[in-house]
Amino acid sequence: MEFIVNYLPAFGILALVFVFIKNMWVSKQEEGDAKMSRIAKNIADGAMSFLKAEYKVLAIFVVAVAVLLYFKGASEAGSNGMVAVSFIVGAFCSALAGFIGMKVATKANVRTTHAARTSLGKALEVAFAGGAVMGLGVVGLGVLGLSGLFMIYSGQGWEIGEILNVLSGFSLGASSIALFARVGGGIYTKAADVGADLVGKVEAGIPEDHPLNPATIADNVGDNVGDVAGMGADLFESYVGSIIGTMVLGAIYATLPEFQSAFDGLGAVYLPLVLAAVGIVMSILGTFFVRVKDGGNPQTALNIGEFGSAGLMLVSSYFIIIEMLPETWVDGGITYTSMGVFLATIAGLVAGLLVGKVTEYYTATGKKPVMSIVKQSETGAATNIIAGLGVGMMSTMIPILLIAAAIMVSHHFAGLYGIAIAAVGMLANTGIQLAVDAYGPICDNAGGIAEMAELPKEVRERTDKLDAVGNTTAAVGKGFAIASAALTALALFAAFMKTANVTSIDVSKPNIMAGLLVGGMLPFVFSALSMNAVGRAAMAMIEEVRRQFREIPQLKAALAVMRKYDSDMSKATPEDRKIFDEADGVADYGKCIDISTKASIREMVLPGLLAIAVPVAVGFIGGAEMLGGLLAGVTTCGVLMAIFQSNAGGAWDNAKKTIEEDGRKGTEVHKAAVVGDTVGDPFKDTSGPSLNILLKLMSVVALVIAPSIALNVDQVEAYNTTTIELYEENTSSNEISKKVEIKVTEEKGKKTAMITTTTSKNGIEKTETKTLKGKEVDELVKENRE
Repeated sequence: MEFIVNYLPAFGILALVFVFIKNMWVSKQEEGDAKMSRIAKNIADGAMSFLKAEYKVLAIFVVAVAVLLYFKGASEAGSNGMVAVSFIVGAFCSALAGFIGMKVATKANVRTTHAARTSLGKALEVAFAGGAVMGLGVVGLGVLGLSGLFMIYSGQGWEIGEILNVLSGFSLGASSIALFARVGGGIYTKAADVGADLVGKVEAGIPEDHPLNPATIADNVGDNVGDVAGMGADLFESYVGSIIGTMVLGAIYATLPEFQSAFDGLGAVYLPLVLAAVGIVMSILGTFFVRVKDGGNPQTALNIGEFGSAGLMLVSSYFIIIEMLPETWVDGGITYTSMGVFLATIAGLVAGLLVGKVTEYYTATGKKPVMSIVKQSETGAATNIIAGLGVGMMSTMIPILLIAAAIMVSHHFAGLYGIAIAAVGMLANTGIQLAVDAYGPICDNAGGIAEMAELPKEVRERTDKLDAVGNTTAAVGKGFAIASAALTALALFAAFMKTANVTSIDVSKPNIMAGLLVGGMLPFVFSALSMNAVGRAAMAMIEEVRRQFREIPQLKAALAVMRKYDSDMSKATPEDRKIFDEADGVADYGKCIDISTKASIREMVLPGLLAIAVPVAVGFIGGAEMLGGLLAGVTTCGVLMAIFQSNAGGAWDNAKKTIEEDGRKGTEVHKAAVVGDTVGDPFKDTSGPSLNILLKLMSVVALVIAPSIALNVDQVEAYNTTTIELYEENTSSNEISKKVEIKVTEEKGKKTAMITTTTSKNGIEKTETKTLKGKEVDELVKENRE
């Protein structure tokens, strides 16, 4: 283990070498004919123009925040100005991860389409290779950035608390970029998607990926912007946040005698980094298991890779934890074991996989929830929407119970450190998990290119088969992201409480209850801002698509031909075919791309600033305890809202696909389902996923400002002490008076009461004290308050 600890950055470099090799392999695959290459170039150019515009805005934000962090760190004890460097490096790594993923995804899409001409297996290989570049790029940059900075800071002679506070700036940088990428990408993709769907499918009666649809290129760009770069930034932030939260909580054990025999007492600090490093190796091994023959099931191939990698990681985790932690140790009178930490890791991993499976059930085609929406679509859009809302709300129950169980189990076996290590266990395989997630939008793009290039029917059937599996993996990925966000936010929350000396969150105190309510309100406001942004951008997109259909003669004529033959151009006469072919490429795709880009950049600013400004304002105005209440409220409501919105949107989407597969395109039932899917689009791809980042970003902001608002010794004692005074007086001539004071203190959940009785007789005082513990304290306080 000493070798792994000493060479942690090497594992990050290994991942990036793998990324380079896979990227080169994807680049060498054939693109196909000139038409396919032209379509792919339009998508790639649109994606890069969005990233360029987004990163210009974010560069200004990063510089401004870095300057503020420098002065904050330099002026307080327990931190220093290098926190600004950590912030910049974290932001850069997050942005670079998005860039790498976007670049390879826009290469892999057209190559997947061409490979589908040969076989299903070859198409899967190309698409998954593109996803693997994204997945391993994220974990490689995460481990390299974190371990590299930790080693540099450890050589500066700082205390471990100061090192970790400065290092938390890395997570803040990653979280900030992730939020803007998720919100901006979500607005972009859904503005384009809504325009392509409503005007293309419902009004014009053409497929959303048809080349006559002016919004189709923007729609395909959006798949990369939202589901590749957005999801990558989201999981990068969870990955980094869970590691830093665990490191902060592990530092508490550094002074315990049981930890002094190895790693300079920092075994619990290094453990999450070592698990992440070994997870890289297991994810790389997992990619070699993903193979499928023609006629085989791509879902099975992906499952073998994902679960095979998870199994290897589980076995490795056992030996790593047993080796790096003492067999037993005592903290605050409670005995913990290394086996308990391993069981906490299993709890996190199992919870993540099960939440993903539950998400799959509620959003998959053919399952009861989706079929109930299909049935209710027969009576119109209103009943479709009611059914979708019901499915989304009901889908929160089992995931929340699973997350709650994981929290309870991991805390039982290893305390707060156990909850944090459960999040690390869940995210250790992020490399292959994200590879499976990113595979989905690549296949979706591949199908769109096949449609636009008018390739043979069997090519589209192969890409559709891969795309259907991609929809399921995307839904599972969203469930996994939500579960990991909940545990990561809790780990960061616990780290904030330790750093700020907040020992408990007592909702009976008015300032904490106020913080709780404000925190509970934030996910609703945040969701409203992002959904309204999608609505405004979509309106502009719809007007533009309608204008082009109305004002461009070739498009107008080609649409008339398509309606004449009910979109089946194989029946067209040579004259009509000529009219149709003359419209190829005349749609102004660039205008639609420009609308989505400008709207997403403009609209992402306010939600992003809200997530950063609110915890800072509450922390400095209301104090650490009120900020703790705020974090509790935003975590509780945010997790519920994220599950509800993601699953409702996914169920609406697959209900529409089920109706299309039944051959009912263009019917009233289909139109009702398209309306439901359009409502669900910003749910599942904008506000829902963005809430994951909101939870973590606010916790990271709290952790960074914790030294500035930490409670001092007197405040901690006052916060944890309840005093009840009882007076009994006798006004007789003997002048006897009696005063009883009950002082209740709480530490690590254990209450102690000291009863002081002072009796005064004729001016002479006599004092007696008595101490009670446990249930006796609760009974005493209740009796005297009554």
